[in-house]
Amino acid sequence: MGQERFGSFGLATPPARKAIPADEAIALLKRGEAKAGSLLAYGNGRSYGDSCQNDAGMVVDMRPLNRIRSFNAETGVLEADAGTLLCDIIAYAAPYGFFPAVVPGTQFVTLGGAIANDVHGKNHHRRGTFGCHVEALTLLRSDGRTYRCSQTDNVALFGATIGGMGLTGLILSASIKLMRVPSLDITEKATRFRDLREFFDLAEAADQANEYAVAWIDQLAGGHGRGRGLLFTGNHAEHGSHAAANAGSRLSVPVQPPFNVLNRPFLTAFNAAYRWKKGKSAVPRQAGYQGFFFPLDGVRDWNRLYGPRGLFQHQSVVPEVNARRIVPALLEAARRAGQGSFLTVLKRFGDVRSPALLSFPRPGFTLTLDFPNRGERTLRLLAQLDRTTVEAGGAVNPYKDARMGPETFAASFPHWQRLEALRDPAFLSSFWARTAKRLEIGQGRAEAAE
Repeated sequence: MGQERFGSFGLATPPARKAIPADEAIALLKRGEAKAGSLLAYGNGRSYGDSCQNDAGMVVDMRPLNRIRSFNAETGVLEADAGTLLCDIIAYAAPYGFFPAVVPGTQFVTLGGAIANDVHGKNHHRRGTFGCHVEALTLLRSDGRTYRCSQTDNVALFGATIGGMGLTGLILSASIKLMRVPSLDITEKATRFRDLREFFDLAEAADQANEYAVAWIDQLAGGHGRGRGLLFTGNHAEHGSHAAANAGSRLSVPVQPPFNVLNRPFLTAFNAAYRWKKGKSAVPRQAGYQGFFFPLDGVRDWNRLYGPRGLFQHQSVVPEVNARRIVPALLEAARRAGQGSFLTVLKRFGDVRSPALLSFPRPGFTLTLDFPNRGERTLRLLAQLDRTTVEAGGAVNPYKDARMGPETFAASFPHWQRLEALRDPAFLSSFWARTAKRLEIGQGRAEAAE
């Protein structure tokens, strides 16, 4: 199986060296012959770092397991194989008037990947995470047994698997409850804000009045324009299309350029044009769902624009009480480091609890930044952003990460040991090896020294 098919979306980490088809992995697990740390499920490679890689073993290609098994048009409960793409679920359910209750920023994620990362969307304040809408899942572990997990069956495994980054076993299938919508189209409104203070004043009311809310920040703007941006709000249109659009894209980046195309002059011009085009009218307009939820899906392989060294994405969440101080500090740190972010997104998380044992979203504000990989200078900036985040009582997103240290992970997820206790011994990721396993080794050394 070709290596090029099993990389991470950030392109800053090497692709998987070994891969195995899902049917071979299933047979291996059922026979109880999987070796320790040898496996990790691989969905569609939309994670930005190494949480979808297993440098010590091999990844399991789940994409051939892509069958939609059943759908109840009355309740909206859909059961599908773990390798089924979100775009296919949308297309299947749309004619019946249903849409996933939570969608991330791309429709090209698998059902298993959405569960394993407990992804979130633009409506966390109302619907919580993807895991909040999982009815049940089927999990195959290295003891050869298949477990049905839900809120009532194998409850501990259910909570550990949602947000468990593929470490509890192989998710074979899942049932999820979709949301009934009047149409797929979105009535969208763009509201300009002059600075972050104005955004924070608008944010709570925007959440209360709308199903979806997210802000774009002009990260490079300085002086009087510092912190300016656009607040996008949306709701499903009462009269719109019930047909899913073609998930393919006519635009693509066919080859990787030898340098980073998304440099500072380009970003400055892009931000000015984007702010003018999107913010020129405050009148609500009806838009297609793909443009609202998945704008970057419109250009296939757009991550190649960052050049051969790839990109790092940093997503943080900080408590609401600290957000007005910390979010500007994070943006200022990037400006001072001379690092421009192509995608700078700010949104508010609500207090809807996930069933996940480890879940990134929590009440507060989350900021997402993309940086081209410029080596050590970029790593220093990311470490600074980590420190600022955790000192404010926040967390850094693991499935967007390719380099956080064990201490940052432990501060972000103090209950990580509960997942380690439920981790299937045959499953391991490069992320877990460089964070949790190092913490475990460090604790062992400390205990031995006592």
